[in-house]
Amino acid sequence: MTAPRLRTTHLNPIAGGDPSGAPSGRPALVLGPSLGTGAVALWGPIAPLLAPHFELFAWDLPGHGGAAPSTEPFTLAELASAVVAAAGALREEGRIDPALPVHYAGVSIGGATGVQLGHDHPGFFSRISVICSAAKIGTPEAWTERAELVAQAGTPTMVVGSAQRWFAPGFIEANPVVSTNLLHTLQDADRFSYAHACGALAGYDLRDGLGAITDPLLAIAGAHDSVCPPADAEALAAGVADGRSAVVPSAAHLAPAEDPEATARLLIDFFTQEDPRG
Repeated sequence: MTAPRLRTTHLNPIAGGDPSGAPSGRPALVLGPSLGTGAVALWGPIAPLLAPHFELFAWDLPGHGGAAPSTEPFTLAELASAVVAAAGALREEGRIDPALPVHYAGVSIGGATGVQLGHDHPGFFSRISVICSAAKIGTPEAWTERAELVAQAGTPTMVVGSAQRWFAPGFIEANPVVSTNLLHTLQDADRFSYAHACGALAGYDLRDGLGAITDPLLAIAGAHDSVCPPADAEALAAGVADGRSAVVPSAAHLAPAEDPEATARLLIDFFTQEDPRG
C-alpha cells in the first residue's frame, strides 16, 4: 500500500472569485469528499458562501470527479498523508499563504480523513470539521462486501442505495440539479478506486485514539443521516480534547450540498474563532 496522489480544485474562481486563482489574503480551507462524490459536485453549492472568507481547495478521491484512478489499495492513514502532501504542495506553489491558518473540513470518508489528520498530523491544520462522519463507519465486513461488488459490477450498482442514504426525504425532487450532479459523479467513478476507498474504510477505527487529538474539532451531523447519525458526531466531540458538535436539521449524509446555508454558518463561525493557543 502507498499514499495516493490527490488532485485539488481551487473553488474560489468557480464560485465567482478571481479567475486568476491568485491568493487574496484569506485563510485556506481544504475540503474533503464523500465516497462516490466529486469536489465540485459536493462543495460547489456551498462554495459561494464560503469563498468570501477562505481560499477553498477541494480534493477528489482517486478515480472520482475526473481524478486519476488509484493503482493499489490504500489506508485512511495513507489518505491523510496524501492530504498533507497536497496541502504542502499548494503552500510551496504560493497558493496558500504560509502566514495564515489552514483549516480542514471533510464529509463521510473525507471527514474520517479529518479525524485521521488530527490523530496522525497534529497541528498541521489549525481547525478540523468532520461532517456526516464518525470515528468508525459501518463494519469491515460490509465494506469488504461492497468493495468486491463494485470491483466486479461497477459503481452504477451503488446509485439507488446511495440516493436513499445521501439525501433527506424530498431533497431529490426539490433539488434535481444538485442531486443529479452528485449521482452522475458516483456512476462515473472508477470502480477499482471506489473499491480501494471501501477497503480503507474497512480498516478505519479511531474510537480508541480520539483522546490523542488536540486540534479544535467540530463534528457536524445531518439529522436524517442513517449512515453516521448525530450520536456519532456527539461521540467524536466528546472523545477529543477540544470538540463540539452540531446538527443540520434538514440534511442527511451530504450536508454541504443539502443545506449550504446552515452548514456554511456552522463552518464560518467555527473557523473564524480565535485560537486561544495562539
